[in-house]
Order: sequence, then C-alpha cells, then structure tokens
Amino acid sequence: MTDQRVIIEMGMGNDQYGQDYTKAAARAIEDAIRHSSLPIIKSLSIAETDMRVSVTIGVQRPEQVDTDQLSTKLPHGKVTVQAVKGGLNVENPEAGTMIVIASAAVEVFLPPQSGWKLKSSQSAQTHFASGGKLMSTALASCPVSSPNFVPRS
Repeated sequence: MTDQRVIIEMGMGNDQYGQDYTKAAARAIEDAIRHSSLPIIKSLSIAETDMRVSVTIGVQRPEQVDTDQLSTKLPHGKVTVQAVKGGLNVENPEAGTMIVIASAAVEVFLPPQSGWKLKSSQSAQTHFASGGKLMSTALASCPVSSPNFVPRS
C-alpha cells in the first residue's frame, strides 16, 4: 500500500538583492511551515521515521537550488526536496538587479491508517436536526462589530 498524503502547505519566498535561488526557496519553505503544527503524528504514536515529507520548489533556475541544504529546513520525517521550473524573476533594469521569487509545496505523507473516523458531536447532530437554526441562533448572539456580517435567520 502507498502512503497517504495528510497535509499540503504552500509558501512563497524571495531574495530581493542577492539573486540567491536557495535563499528564496528556504524562505518559501519557512513560509509554508511557519503556521503548521501536526499534533496528529504524536497522537497516533507514529514514528517520526515513518513520516515522509516531500518538498517541491518552483524557481526560474532550478539547477541553482541546493536541495541538500533545503532538506535541513524541515525538522521531522524523511525529507526529499526537488526543484522544478517555476517561480518568477523580476528584473529591475534601473538598478541592474533581479528579485528571485520561489514557491514551495510541502506535502506530508503517513503510512496507511485504519480506523480514522470523525467523532460526531451532540451539537452538530442538533444543528443538522434543527435545519441549521442552532448555528444561526448562535451567530446572532455573538457580538460582531463587522458591518459586513449579517447573521442569517
């Protein structure tokens, strides 16, 4: 059986002055994982070595990316990094410089898990049984200051 992809994170990074593709790619990876947490890995007692992390970097000159250096940016799992043609170079002819923009996709794969099931909650059952009125009532009672928010009745 093949591994199951459980998360995809995307990020963007740039190097404005050094024209360094690896630096832009590293920033894209950091952007992708900066707000992520995977507590499910520890909750399921999955060994870190069983987690596979696949990173794809898009830049205009993929041959200039040090993928070995980038693999050290990810703290967990068996990491592979590949660089492909993508991203963007923005020329500044007045200054004679180029901004390198990289995109990153970070995918996490786990071995197949059996028995994964979302637990049903009493409040969700009540919500659906009442035709959604529970949610509307709850939203109507929330203090919201946005003029664009109007609860449905």
